[in-house]
Amino acid sequence: MSARIPVQQHRADVAALLAPLVASRPVEVLPLGQALGRVLGADVVAPVAVPAFRNSQMDGFAVRAADVAGASRPAVPVVAEIPAGAGAPAPLPEGAAARIMTGAPVPDGADAVVPVEDTDVGRFEQGARPESVQVLRPVTAGQFVRDAGSDVQVGDVVLPAGTELGPAQLAAVAACGVATVPVVVPLRVAVLSTGAEIVEPGQDLAPGQVYDANSTALVAAVRQAGGVVAFDARCDDDPAALREVLDEAAVLADLVVTTGGVSQGAYEVVKDVLAGVLDPGAGHVEFRSVAMQPGGPQGFGRYRGTPVLTFPGNPVSAQVSFVVFLREIVEAGAGHIGRAGARRERRRLADDVVSPGGRRQFLRGALGPAGTVRAVGGRARTSWPRWPGPTC
Repeated sequence: MSARIPVQQHRADVAALLAPLVASRPVEVLPLGQALGRVLGADVVAPVAVPAFRNSQMDGFAVRAADVAGASRPAVPVVAEIPAGAGAPAPLPEGAAARIMTGAPVPDGADAVVPVEDTDVGRFEQGARPESVQVLRPVTAGQFVRDAGSDVQVGDVVLPAGTELGPAQLAAVAACGVATVPVVVPLRVAVLSTGAEIVEPGQDLAPGQVYDANSTALVAAVRQAGGVVAFDARCDDDPAALREVLDEAAVLADLVVTTGGVSQGAYEVVKDVLAGVLDPGAGHVEFRSVAMQPGGPQGFGRYRGTPVLTFPGNPVSAQVSFVVFLREIVEAGAGHIGRAGARRERRRLADDVVSPGGRRQFLRGALGPAGTVRAVGGRARTSWPRWPGPTC
């Protein structure tokens, strides 16, 4: 590796490499039950009005407001029972009331609903309806009546393109009778963890081996950012085996991310395989030292036409590399625009922090008293106590 590259330059180079993946993402149509967390790729337009008919907001009595507006408010006969879902009711005669349930259609002729607790009935009980009802409080026309189309009109945009679909958004779409939604197809990412020393968690360790944390961390990070993990593999330091895995990953994924094998050691398999042009169709990956700590050794380029990013094998370095160089791109590829800005906050440091000369240092921190932040972890900070608050 030659002179160190500034962090911002490497970020820009990675962004330029991956820009075609993010610029125009395809859209797919999914059932509502499969769309949670996805981002709309087009507006959702209401095919029906909501509500589709005048209905009651309360359990009570449908009346003509004029019939019960007098000072004495006499008792009026109850001539009908209108439960929800029972179809269109008969028109309400003058001087009468109909017992009505929440969501049931308000009959023609009625212009108000009196809540049951505002009558001499007090509460509804299972069984026969009362013969008459007296209204105990003033009534105005339109009271507790939801007019047809008062929430949504036919042709209204229920949700615009770019909306992230949570439970409330999916419910709004379902209420309009829409069963499927057009959503952005997220980036498909392959995660390859390399090294003869790594072992899958749950297996027995041989002398000199360690459990692989990188696959778990990066797979989770990709999914949390909205991407899809199209391929996930561990590979030892055999160049032929790595080429075989890379061949498969390049076909299945939009982007390949590797960890390990990119530093200055004698067994850097990722550098050995990817540095330089392997054959006319293989492409080229550039390896460089970025002026950052942790995560200095980085690589980017293409393998068989598919973009590749190579991260260091140290677990903290790999996770910092994802946050600094890739997270925002995966989010944008899934349609999650603006997440990064919402995530950032400025806080006052509780202690002095000195960064190594010529490098940008990324430190973990914990919230302390009065919203301050104290750096935690790292060789220079191990003697500092941990705040009990959340890390940031």
